[in-house]
Amino acid sequence: MQEPKHVILCLDDDPDFLDSMRVVLEANGYQMVEARSAEEGLRAYKQAKPELIIVDLMMEEVDAGTGFVRELMALGNQAPIYLLSSIGDDLAMSTDYADLGLAGVFQKPIDHHHLLTILRTKLK
Repeated sequence: MQEPKHVILCLDDDPDFLDSMRVVLEANGYQMVEARSAEEGLRAYKQAKPELIIVDLMMEEVDAGTGFVRELMALGNQAPIYLLSSIGDDLAMSTDYADLGLAGVFQKPIDHHHLLTILRTKLK
């Protein structure tokens, strides 16, 4: 019997980014659920119950990513949340992302090797 796949929610308004993430994640045995807005992300979160969440900082609105994270915290989310940012390293140096309820920050373009290492560590 095949083990169930770990479910990862990716929230980003860039369809090309989501397509590339799907290729990488599914090729490595993960199931990806996607959303292109914070509102869509909340629906997907409630339906799919993901084990890990990757959310873009800046989507349709400048603060959509952090607003989405606040909503998840209000819902009692326990899944690790990683923020995607084109200013990832600068954000990590200037902000304590743990205070925001985040497990970490990935910088765009995302390093797939680093991503897969994090997933293997967090999703045992």
